[in-house]
Amino acid sequence: MKRRRGLLSILLTTKLDKSTRRIRLIALGFTLVYCIIGGKLVYFAMHPELRQTHEAASDTVAAARPDILDRNGAVLATDIKVTSVFAEPRRIIDRDEAIDQLSTIFPDLSIRELTERLSSHKGFIWVKRAVTPAQQQAVYHLGLPGVGFMQENKRVYPNGPIAAHVLGFANLDGVGISGLEKYIDGQGLSALQSAGFNLTPSNLKPIVSSLDLNATYAIRDELAKGIEKFKAKAGGAAILDVSTGEVIAMASLPDFDPNNPVDALDPHRIDRLTVGVYEMGSTFKALTIAMALDSGKVTLNSKLDARESLRYGRFTIHDFEPQHRFLALPEVFTYSSNIGTARMAMMVGVDGHKAFLGKMGQLTRLRTELPESAEPLVPKKWSELNTMTIAFGQGLNVAPLQALMAVGALVNGGYMIKPTFLKRSEADAMANAVRVVKPETSESLRYLMRLNAEIGTAKNANIDGYFVGGKTGTADKIIHGHYSNDKVLTTFMAIVPADKPKYLFFVMLDEPQAIPGTYGFHTAAWNSGAIAGKIVARVGPLLGIEPRFTPPAQPFPLLAQLGYSAANSAVVLGSH
Repeated sequence: MKRRRGLLSILLTTKLDKSTRRIRLIALGFTLVYCIIGGKLVYFAMHPELRQTHEAASDTVAAARPDILDRNGAVLATDIKVTSVFAEPRRIIDRDEAIDQLSTIFPDLSIRELTERLSSHKGFIWVKRAVTPAQQQAVYHLGLPGVGFMQENKRVYPNGPIAAHVLGFANLDGVGISGLEKYIDGQGLSALQSAGFNLTPSNLKPIVSSLDLNATYAIRDELAKGIEKFKAKAGGAAILDVSTGEVIAMASLPDFDPNNPVDALDPHRIDRLTVGVYEMGSTFKALTIAMALDSGKVTLNSKLDARESLRYGRFTIHDFEPQHRFLALPEVFTYSSNIGTARMAMMVGVDGHKAFLGKMGQLTRLRTELPESAEPLVPKKWSELNTMTIAFGQGLNVAPLQALMAVGALVNGGYMIKPTFLKRSEADAMANAVRVVKPETSESLRYLMRLNAEIGTAKNANIDGYFVGGKTGTADKIIHGHYSNDKVLTTFMAIVPADKPKYLFFVMLDEPQAIPGTYGFHTAAWNSGAIAGKIVARVGPLLGIEPRFTPPAQPFPLLAQLGYSAANSAVVLGSH
């Protein structure tokens, strides 16, 4: 018993010499661990290709991007997590076997490209991005050394081609290629990613666009139906909030699906509203008449000589519907008289005309959040003849969104507001707005557009309850350097409501055809105008425009104060 107690006492007793040995043993262990770590670091430093494997993987994984929302919070673009297959070529044991088995699971892979990548000395390559769960399981069961999986972000667009040109798209590496996606990168996202910040959807603030998803779907649908009905090559449509400059809806057809943007760079699928430039035809007459009114050279009571065609050297300017008499200014608008409009432009003069169009943003490239935009085609030498033809929309090519911006300023009270594809308040818009025409000039244009919907070329868009105002435009296309006799570009602009406009609607058709029911005509009144009317009727309720079936008692009060009583009465100036 005493012997057992003595043994236990020895085991439990800590002597100084025994403690010293234990401390030395622990210190030796730590020294060995640090030596191993240090040796590994030296080895990695001498063999950088090994540490580059992880770095290469990190650099190539698609980074997170912020959601893009419509103005009401609907998701237009977002990230989802997907699994991708990667390989480390140096760890592949049997390259030919790996290529054979992987190409069986992924038949769309190029065997030549896969062979080149697996034959490289890189530490990391992608085999296939964003694979399906079934494909992932198939690769897993192969058990190939040097082949693995990695989760990354993939950009998806839940609404397919809806608003494709506005959104643009991001590539597999999460880089914005066009549209708002490219704009987002330019606002600092790329810099943050390059700096190594851990960006996730949770710490990225969504981008709220100006678009209304429902309205955008509706205008695209009506535009597609119109293109098919009138056998046009292409077309475009948009809705602009004239008080904020927000683009509420936009469509250009044919378009593409940003989820699979293989056709995005096809020249036939460009955004015709920002990248295409066109002669806008008679819709440009609104600018010319506003210029003449604002300069004081004419009033609504003025009469213009349209008795004969207007000759300038060897050129002759005709009217589509010649009246062979003096026309009151409102008749110049409702009959869409080239002669009367050209005469007004000449009253202002070449320099005044150029200055006015410059002020209205028609002579320089329009810059918005969309990186894609086109420079207007302006005459190199601007003569009197150029002023006469540009007055009625021939000889100056602009992007349709530019023309929308200008007409928006003519009807919103006279303020130039730069268009935006981001949600913006009226106060923010007005902070940077510039007055370009007088309030009475703006009201005169609203009156003329309303009159045109009642008795002129815009009657097909005069939807009951919405007090629509509008202007048609038909421009002969230039084919091989000459104006075509049968190929036209038709445009239509409509304001709703005409007394206090909130929205400006735009429709454009490229080479529409005459069809049964249009009496052999392929002009804007019969096609673009008709489509615009359908869009107003369909989109009005979506945008909260309440129909008014009793016209306003005094829609144009400023004109009444100026003594132009016809603006607030049902007087018809001429039989059309």
